[in-house]
Amino acid sequence: MTATTVTPNAAPGSQTKAAHQAPVLTSEQIQGLLPHRYPFALVDRVIEHEPGKRAVAIKNVTFNEPQFQGHFPGRPLMPGVLIVEAMAQVGGLIVTQMPDLPKGLFVFAGIDGVRFRRPVVPGDQLVISCELLSLKRQRFGKVKAEATVDGELVCAGELMFSLVD
Repeated sequence: MTATTVTPNAAPGSQTKAAHQAPVLTSEQIQGLLPHRYPFALVDRVIEHEPGKRAVAIKNVTFNEPQFQGHFPGRPLMPGVLIVEAMAQVGGLIVTQMPDLPKGLFVFAGIDGVRFRRPVVPGDQLVISCELLSLKRQRFGKVKAEATVDGELVCAGELMFSLVD
């Protein structure tokens, strides 16, 4: 299968934010693939997708999200665990598109080498890239994930998951 990549109509050398790219998967399509719902649906759109291999998605961070009431009053920061969860959901979109996988729920089985490089605040747009590294016995998988804001690395690491029957 070939990769689906969205390329905006822009002049050579110009910068275009990911939000202006047409989605490969809309929020409605994402809801059909992932079980997450508010307040844990953390993927707004997919802008590149190669089913079973890789995906690039965006998460628009807004002040209206419930975590900002307490994290932290007067200095809202997106919790690192939610950044990692958003990366895991993009990884889940890769797996949900794979043929011949048993039905069930994929959940976290491990997190390796995750590092946070800068804070994420309301108004930021996370661009999350995930690549499937391995899938064993159709039950255990590993993805390489990274999140950026304005091209600057925010978080990166490897995420493991397991199928729960």
